[in-house]
Amino acid sequence: MAGPAGRGAADRAGRRQVAAGVLGQRRPGPAARDRIQPSERDADVAVVRQQVEPARGTAPVVIGVRGWECLDSRGNPTVGCVVYLEGGVEGVALAPAGASTGRFERPALHDGGARYAGFGARAALHVLDDRVAPALVGRPATDVDGLLDGPSNVTVAVSLAAARARAAHAGLPLWQYLAGPTGHRPTLPCPMVNIFSGGRHAEGGGVVQDYLAVPLAATSFAEAIEQVWDVRRNAAALVEQRAGRLAAVLVADEGGLALSGGDDELPLQLLTDAIERTGHSMRIAIDVAATQVEKPAALLDEVVAWCDRYPVVSIEDPLSDDDWDGWVDATRRLAGRQVVGDDLFATSAERVRRGADTGAGNAVLVKPNQVGTLSGAAETLALARSLGMRTIVSARSGDTEDDAIADLAVGWAAGQIKVGSVTRSERLAKYNRLLRLEEIDRIPYAGWDA
Repeated sequence: MAGPAGRGAADRAGRRQVAAGVLGQRRPGPAARDRIQPSERDADVAVVRQQVEPARGTAPVVIGVRGWECLDSRGNPTVGCVVYLEGGVEGVALAPAGASTGRFERPALHDGGARYAGFGARAALHVLDDRVAPALVGRPATDVDGLLDGPSNVTVAVSLAAARARAAHAGLPLWQYLAGPTGHRPTLPCPMVNIFSGGRHAEGGGVVQDYLAVPLAATSFAEAIEQVWDVRRNAAALVEQRAGRLAAVLVADEGGLALSGGDDELPLQLLTDAIERTGHSMRIAIDVAATQVEKPAALLDEVVAWCDRYPVVSIEDPLSDDDWDGWVDATRRLAGRQVVGDDLFATSAERVRRGADTGAGNAVLVKPNQVGTLSGAAETLALARSLGMRTIVSARSGDTEDDAIADLAVGWAAGQIKVGSVTRSERLAKYNRLLRLEEIDRIPYAGWDA
């Protein structure tokens, strides 16, 4: 059951042929991962790991791992995975993909060549079939993450599928299973919702990647989504007045509105106007994604000036992912606001520790596929929380209908979530899951101040 039984011989041969040409060139290694050379692991990291790893007890055994090529929200191939455990339970997961990826996250593996313009996932499936599955079959399901090695589009799919299977074996929803070892009461996160996009999420517009609405005063998740929906509707109306109906209905990768012309301040103006029209207590978050910007230091001066003119409460990646000194200065200049590290931290516990020690950033974006496993992401989130940093669980711009990110944010009591706009089904799947957890499971809403 470990192998891809039932697949055609030609398909398997195609995978091996693709993999033979790709793996030797692009196999993930230390040079592509975290370049910080950590000293001896800190004691608190060890404590955090104990807190986030479920008790091993009598764990069910993995009896099969299967993968397939599926499509993400951009229509590009990614990896789907199902993990089978003894007792007849299984877990299914789909790997997401990012567009603005940093140098310090675990890389994905694509085929190259003409098929799917190089984005095919056959090489990744070859890794899953021939290396990962044989290593997992016959092992306790709680050992899965510790045994995983390979590209992120394989490891995160297997890790999440295994977690879902373990939760099913325990008779628990994923959020409740994940909450067990954390010691924190599960809560619904405050959403940071994409309204306008640029950068890699809407190429042809400005360089700043995302402008988001943050509902500060909502008293429930349902109210937060309703208020943000109102803001986006008004923002779309303002876009229609300026650029016509088509510009108001077309959407970027994460469902946000996109403006041509390259004016990075215009989305801020329109979003501020839309918020004022609604009368809601709403603030703005900006994702600069400066690693993708040609001159990030010059843009930082502009961002700081914007914070004096607009109701900005959070700034993500204001500088590139290796400018530690610049980040310390930026955090000081943006005092009183949330300064979020995405590419800077890359969901790495070591990099988060360095940020806390130096004063680079005060909040951490947590993306499981950056580090490759759920346990790695949980460790980083727990460490950040122990260091007094705020945490935001995030989806990716190339996402799928998989709604697990909602359960992670709840089970880990992350406090905030960032999955995109209130359009596009792969985004709404996460919001709809959270709305259900509030109404049916009666999980309390954390709010912005959590």
